[in-house]
Amino acid sequence: MSDRQIDDVTGTETTGHEWDGIRELNTPLPRWWLWTFYATIVFAIGYTIAFPAWPLISGATPGVLGYSSRADLAAEVAAAKAAQGQTVARIAETPVADILKDADLTRFATSGGKSLFKIYCSQCHGTGATGAVGYPNLNDDEWIWGGSIDQIYTTIAHGARSPVDADTHFNIMPLFSDGLLDKTQIDQVAKYVASLSGIAGGEATPEGQTLFADNCAACHGATGQGLVDLGGPSLNDGIWLYDGSLDAIRAQIENPRHGVMPAWLPRLGPEAVKQLAIYVHGLGGGQ
Repeated sequence: MSDRQIDDVTGTETTGHEWDGIRELNTPLPRWWLWTFYATIVFAIGYTIAFPAWPLISGATPGVLGYSSRADLAAEVAAAKAAQGQTVARIAETPVADILKDADLTRFATSGGKSLFKIYCSQCHGTGATGAVGYPNLNDDEWIWGGSIDQIYTTIAHGARSPVDADTHFNIMPLFSDGLLDKTQIDQVAKYVASLSGIAGGEATPEGQTLFADNCAACHGATGQGLVDLGGPSLNDGIWLYDGSLDAIRAQIENPRHGVMPAWLPRLGPEAVKQLAIYVHGLGGGQ
């Protein structure tokens, strides 16, 4: 007892340890804290015995209770699919245009299509389907391949310029700089196209109008209104696939870009494609 050292300031016994003249006070943790700490250790040991916990080479210890969060998830997904089975079967056997005549089917398809859109379509068309340079705005009422529900279904199902689908939409804009038009003519027709929608630098000259009629109207229409059957985009509105400027129009005529949309029918199946079509059609731009 004579070796006990008491701190003069606090009156607390020290541990006898000293570092550079500083002594450590002997202040044990509270009993309740220690018992709580010991209880967590016991709980942790029990948990690793009861549930999957310790990683092994090809898996983990299964636990004596045999619990599996993956099995729970699989059971929940199976139950959800079973609950939806009857409605999905109705969608499968109903023509896509007739789904819009059934309020319950339309509501179900719209909800399912919205989820599918976020997974498979938003990366290109944006979460709000507003598109980007090279990716069409799906809220617009000008559609390259048609905006009716059947046309939207066909576009989603077979894609555009898909190399794996024989029924895909397909068109190719000529490379006019390859001997079809000289630079002066390209400039004239670019200015004429720009004038159709009031783009800065546009100029509706007789020469440009003639060149447009001879080289462009067959796909884009006499007034640039677009031709759905040929996939010729509208040139007289304010929304452009590849930037609405005179320079961009000139570049597209000289060296056209051709986007590719996947054919989703082989990957997703007809029920999912119908739901996507219903959702896209309902965004506001569908005809």
